[in-house]
Amino acid sequence: MNSNKITFIGSGSIATALANSVSSKIPDKIYLLSIEEEVIESINTVHRNNKYFPFIPLNHNIVATSDVKVLKDSDLIFIALPSSVVLNYIQKNKDSINEKAILINLAKGFGDDRRTIIQGLEDITNNPLATLKGPSFARDIINNFHTGLTLGMNDIDLAPPIKELFKGTNIHLDYSQDILGVELISILKNIYAIVMGIVDAHYNSPNLRFMVLTNAFQEMRGILKQFGGKEETLFNYCGFGDFGLTALNDLSRNRTMGLLIGKGFLTKDISDQVLLEGRIAVNVFCEEISKKHALDNFHIISELYNVFYKEQKVTTFVNSILNNN
Repeated sequence: MNSNKITFIGSGSIATALANSVSSKIPDKIYLLSIEEEVIESINTVHRNNKYFPFIPLNHNIVATSDVKVLKDSDLIFIALPSSVVLNYIQKNKDSINEKAILINLAKGFGDDRRTIIQGLEDITNNPLATLKGPSFARDIINNFHTGLTLGMNDIDLAPPIKELFKGTNIHLDYSQDILGVELISILKNIYAIVMGIVDAHYNSPNLRFMVLTNAFQEMRGILKQFGGKEETLFNYCGFGDFGLTALNDLSRNRTMGLLIGKGFLTKDISDQVLLEGRIAVNVFCEEISKKHALDNFHIISELYNVFYKEQKVTTFVNSILNNN
């Protein structure tokens, strides 16, 4: 029986789904730390997250709260916030966090300082850090479908309490000490999911789809290595699995964005309303690659940059990445 105290910072879909998956193993309370009063009330009164999963009953030991004091007694703290606010939140509340707790990042995207969230956290806290990424729609997790996730940690000797937490649940872990690579892939896959959406909006061809998918995966490999990640990390759940899910499934926000772009619906309003981790990341990667005068080696992402920031026509983008195969 796992005796670690568990808190999820955030009460959205992924935090709720993972908390419910592990809650049947743990007799103690599992906390969802939230700023959403309606979510707190619905979880604590009717044992449902009415905002995200209104028809799914939650185990009764899941408790929602707005009190950051729960962090002081927590041993495992899962960070399930939008990537743009993670670093500010931890900086603001670091004195409330148990200094021995393992902080596990669930967010996918760059922090507000154009580095990975783990890199930013290393400057803020001395807590042990981990990242948890993989092909995982929260809807499937909370409906108890088996799901594979990669646990990335520099010190894999700290993994046993996390491994024990998920043992016997629908969550299956593989492991990597390439924590930078796990973080980078979780950003890159969003970019290339947009590409796949654009291509599929133009051509209903399985042959072409998987040609571009293969070229995109190769380009991800090159960027990963250039930024210091390890090639083998691409073959963990966080790599090919998460890329495949995000690039080929219409529930993916970034693939859906690509479909909209491909059909000619890229407008300022749509760009502001949709959560576009991939779009933001294109700018960061291309600027950093340009500093090394290597952007010509990564044709797909550079052409996508032109679509987003130089008003290149989508038909030109598609023809360019096909003719440059």
